[in-house]
Parts: sequence; structure tokens; C-alpha cells
Amino acid sequence: MPIPKGTRDFGPSQTLKRKYILNTITQVFESYGFLPLETPAMENLETLTGKYGEEGDQLIFKILNNGDFLKDVDQKIIDNRELAKLSSAITGKALRYDLTVPFARFVSEHRHEITFPFRRYQIQNVWRADRPQRGRYREFLQCDADIIGTNSLVSEIELIKIFDTVFNRLNLQVVIKINNRKVLSGFAKAIQAEDKFTDLTIAIDKMDKVGLEGVEKELIQRGFEQNSIQAILQFLSLKELSYQEFKTQCEKYLEEEEFKLGIEELDAVFNTITSSGLSESSVLEFDPTLARGLNYYTGAIFEVKCNEGSLTSSICGGGRYDNLTGIFGLPGVSGVGISFGADRIYDILLELNKFPESNDRSTRVLLVNFSGLGQSEFMENFQLLESLRKADIPSEIYPDSAKLKKQFEYADKKGIPFVAVMGGNEITEGVVNMKNMQTGEQEKVKLPQVIDWLKAR
Repeated sequence: MPIPKGTRDFGPSQTLKRKYILNTITQVFESYGFLPLETPAMENLETLTGKYGEEGDQLIFKILNNGDFLKDVDQKIIDNRELAKLSSAITGKALRYDLTVPFARFVSEHRHEITFPFRRYQIQNVWRADRPQRGRYREFLQCDADIIGTNSLVSEIELIKIFDTVFNRLNLQVVIKINNRKVLSGFAKAIQAEDKFTDLTIAIDKMDKVGLEGVEKELIQRGFEQNSIQAILQFLSLKELSYQEFKTQCEKYLEEEEFKLGIEELDAVFNTITSSGLSESSVLEFDPTLARGLNYYTGAIFEVKCNEGSLTSSICGGGRYDNLTGIFGLPGVSGVGISFGADRIYDILLELNKFPESNDRSTRVLLVNFSGLGQSEFMENFQLLESLRKADIPSEIYPDSAKLKKQFEYADKKGIPFVAVMGGNEITEGVVNMKNMQTGEQEKVKLPQVIDWLKAR
């Protein structure tokens, strides 16, 4: 039977590759002082709705109530196919759409147990009822890091550094795009479109997919005045300018306090990153068309795109949210976070063949199983196996006393680099015959020296 569209199975080789990505990200998170956190796969529906914008809310996977979920529904709602009312009546829970909103809910509920500023990372699956396509899945893994309980721009700078460190270790060339929602909000006020700010961000967020003409059509459909549309299109056309050139072109908007504050925050981030520098893997780039359609963002916003491979969609995102916890009863707590799209990163590394060659190997040494060995000789092999494992050298013994050719073929197919042969003669001599499966070379190694021999290779 096929699996649902937009989901994937991962075999051993694929899982090891994913583990390489996750281990890299986890190591960086922990080196920056972040602590792990996990939340349930499902949340109450009211926890999730209203946080992701009108389009995001439509992508939430809702869970039917248990039992006879229609028993308390007014028959008229069913007969008239009033789907919105029906949905709210028969569903009370949903699969999480992202990790940020559940995190805000957790912080609000556990506020007395947390030391602020709280630095957490979370690596779990999320679900979106999206149309499956390359790089877009209905079930996928997010790797989040958030700092909550401080307004300091040091947090934004550290998260940019995390982007840079991770992709430098993964050997990927990326562009880290940055904007500030205060700039967009201030701009909306300056053109008298403050009441349509959400519509503005939704339209701008489609810029990469539909271009300027598509954005213009979207703005018309959303009821923007013609003079506002022209100002918006002119603003978006500044995308190709440098940050300094953009500021020169937008000096007229600095009279709007929120726009000015957004620029000041961007200045602080750019000045620090410029002084401290990034690795050769990353470039920090201002993008005035970056909007991030999620409603809860209030300050700096991020997206990361890869400069290599054919995948053009973003592979990371994030931003500042000033009062997300307020929805859950904890007002005035600001946070900022980022999210790595592990599935898209996996696709890019696979396309570019940038996984380490040794990544698919779990076993490093295979011990041959001889049919003619007695119990005492077999125990000699088994004790060697135990010693290798205690030394953190992944090892296994072939379970059946099959022909040597078959056992060597097994090692070759699994990519096991070394085969250890310890038959009766080797046991008598106190040695192990080590075969390098890549070169075909064999070397007799004294039994007490086997571990050091392997670690040296």
C-alpha cells in the first residue's frame, strides 16, 4: 500500500544521512547554550488557529473528535454544508503546524519553572495540509532554536551566527536574507495602508513565486487603492539595491517612527555582523520584499536560501515575536527564533553529493563466523566483539556460519571497511587477520593491539 502523498519513508542509508544533518545542527545549538525541549504532536485547535494568517490556518491538519463526532451537530449545518461551522463542531485538536506556537504555549504554562532569558532548541515533526511538490511536504522535520525573555538584538546576531556555523559545517553556500517587520509596518502607515497590513504582508510574501505583476494583481484583489499599489511596487523594486542604497531611497519614510526604529535595528545587526564577520559559506543580505506571512512576527525576520543546487525555496526561516506568549496569558515577553528545514537541506546535500562518504556506514568491523570453531574459540571471537564495542567501535559478527565469500560480500554491500578473521590458527598465534575491504590488503595484528590499529585508521 502506498503512503500518503507528501510523506516519506526513510531507509537506513537515508536515516543515517538525516542523522548527520541533525547531529550537526544539535551540536551547534548546544554549543550556543540552548537546551532541548519536546511538545506533543497535537495541540488544542484554539492554540494553533489565528497565529499563521488566513492562508496558514487553512493548512492546519485537524483531528476528528473521538466517537460519534456528529451526534451534537445541528442537522441544518450538515444539510446546508456549512463547512466552517461543521469543522469547528467536529474537531477540537490538530497536528502542530510549527514549533514556535507550541513553544510559546509551553513558556506561558511553565513560566515559574523557567530561567529567563530561556534558550531552547526543539527538533520534531510538523504537519501542513499543503499541496505536495519538490521541497514541500505534508510531514516534515523542523529544527528550531529560540531565545525568549529579552529584547536585546544580541539574540538576532547570535541566531545569524548559528545559521553561518551550521552551513559552514555542512559545506553549503547560503544567503541569509534579513528584513524587519517594523520597516514594513512603518511603510504601511506611511502610505495610509495600516489597516491592510496583513494583506500587504501576504501579497509581498508571494513576490518570489509570482513576481511584481502577480503581487500587483494580489493587491488589487485585496482592495488596495491605486496610489498605494504604486507606492508598494516602487518599494519592492528596491530589492536589487544594497542596504545602504535602500536607506537613501527611503529617507522620506524615516519620519514614520516605526519605520525608523526598524532601520535602527537593522543597522545594529548589520554593523555587528560586518565587524565580526561570517564564514566563507554565508552572505548576509537585506531584502525589503521579505515579509514572512506569519502574523506573530514583529521585528527582524530571516530566510536562508542555498546558492547551490536546483532547489530555489527557502531552507530556513525565523524572526522576532514580541507578544506571542500574551495570547496564552503571559504578556510582554519578547522572543526571537529560527528554524532549519531539515528535509530541504537533506534534498540539497543529496543532489550535490555532499554527504560524507563514511556517513552510510554503521558497522566498522565485521567478525567472520567460522563453522569449525568450538565453543571456546567462538567465545574468543565474542570477547573481541565485546572489546570493540566497549571501545566505541561499531562492530558485528555474521550470524550464520556461511561461506567466507558470502560473508565478505555482505561486508562489501554494507560498506563495512574492515573484516576481522580469527579462526583456529589466528587464535593459536594470538593475532587477528584484518582485511581492508577497500584496498583488499590483509594484515595480521596482535590481539591486544586491534583496537589501537583500528583507531589509527
